[in-house]
Amino acid sequence: MAVRIGVGLELIGVAGIALNATIDGGWVSIAGFLFVYGIGIGLATAQLTGVIMVDVPMDKSGQGSGSQSTVRQIGSALGIAVLGTVLFTSTQASLENRLSDLQLESSQQVMIVDAVVESAGAAIPELGALGADVQLAAGEAFTDGAKSAAWIAGGFLLIGFASTFNLGSRKPAKAGQKKK
Repeated sequence: MAVRIGVGLELIGVAGIALNATIDGGWVSIAGFLFVYGIGIGLATAQLTGVIMVDVPMDKSGQGSGSQSTVRQIGSALGIAVLGTVLFTSTQASLENRLSDLQLESSQQVMIVDAVVESAGAAIPELGALGADVQLAAGEAFTDGAKSAAWIAGGFLLIGFASTFNLGSRKPAKAGQKKK
């Protein structure tokens, strides 16, 4: 039950970020959702190893624990890769569209997009030298990318949340019976 509540809180936190992240709101607009997400991580992660290991025979507990840890790390790495790709491709597409509306030279647009994407948004404050409209476009594009990544993360969390309904569904074996 704690895993389900935790993943549900993670889902609420990520969806809240996707819905409420704005360039004007800053960190204040998402701080509460990050707090909810953090509580969810604490609830889900702390319990998940125990939930997984309950069905592993004692003489195989080292293998089971190692396998669980490896799968968790692979999942984290793949998640970071997927969400990072979504963040940067969405930011790039949004920024290209926004800059085309500003009718800048093509080479200048490419330079701006590359600077924002390659710096993971750190170059945005410096773009004010090119004009407030360019800086605003970059900030809004990065926010668009963050929202896209949050929605994709929410989709994965929704799948995880649905899978929690199968946890612990097996009946425990009675003394002397083998587990099925």
